[in-house]
Amino acid sequence: MVGYIIRRICLTIPIMVTVLTLVFLLVRVAPGDPATAALGDYASKEALEAFRKRMGLDAPLLLQYFRYISGICRGDLGRSLITGIPISSLVASALPYTLELTFAGVIIGTILGIPFGVFSAIRRNTFLDYLSRTFSLAGLSVPAFYLGILLILLFAVRLRFFPAVGAGSFSEPLNHLHYLFLPALTLGLIMTAFIVRISRSAMLNILREEYIRTARSKGLPERRVLFVHALKNALIPIVTIIGIYSVVLIGSSVMTEIVFSRPGLGKLLVGAMKNRDYTTLQSLMVVYTGFVVFMNLFTDLVYCFIDPRISYE
Repeated sequence: MVGYIIRRICLTIPIMVTVLTLVFLLVRVAPGDPATAALGDYASKEALEAFRKRMGLDAPLLLQYFRYISGICRGDLGRSLITGIPISSLVASALPYTLELTFAGVIIGTILGIPFGVFSAIRRNTFLDYLSRTFSLAGLSVPAFYLGILLILLFAVRLRFFPAVGAGSFSEPLNHLHYLFLPALTLGLIMTAFIVRISRSAMLNILREEYIRTARSKGLPERRVLFVHALKNALIPIVTIIGIYSVVLIGSSVMTEIVFSRPGLGKLLVGAMKNRDYTTLQSLMVVYTGFVVFMNLFTDLVYCFIDPRISYE
């Protein structure tokens, strides 16, 4: 198992370097001049040249690349082209809001999705199974921002149970959770749809296996057959989809944060695109990339604990 973990960790290094290189190149080939975006269209030529020199934009591309990689290795994401504020401080203030929203959505989706998927497989082709499949299909079809607006209209405008916008303060945990519930529910319901479908499919495949029939023929309680023998072996595809969709939720959280006016990486990302703040945009893409690589690595490592045989492959 230790060898498997080391190999998976080492594999993330070239993946991370490749993605960082692509991010660097994509930002550089994007249309528009960063100096003009920062100083305006009527800035003098001398002011533009001085700005490029101060920000290192006049250096050769290869030198900019090495400065970019070395800065990331030191934890230095640079400074905003527009405000001059260190991007690390901007990310540090916004990242907790995005991470809590993402993980809250994952928790809601997992808690709701696995039981509904298992129950749907057990009660196959019944009314409840059709209802569960219809719900999951609707969840796959509804965009996160549209579902968020519907939840605001229902729970914030009509019923007035939850606030429509804002994020509250970390110093007041209960109030903070009150603000978090609706956006987390938005992402959680969509993730529930994915997990219901994969859980149902995985359980149906496992329930056809011979060792399930053997366990039942031994007279084992049905609950033990389902949750010890069947569900345990169905966890590999379920964990896979949870890991994959956790990455998808990071992207969906951008629109969700905008709909609910929450501070977070989504707000920074949209602001950087509007202002053509290439340094901030590049750094935010690096943060998203790091999260994607980490979640894929975490998912691979979880496989070891679900099925130790994977570590020898």
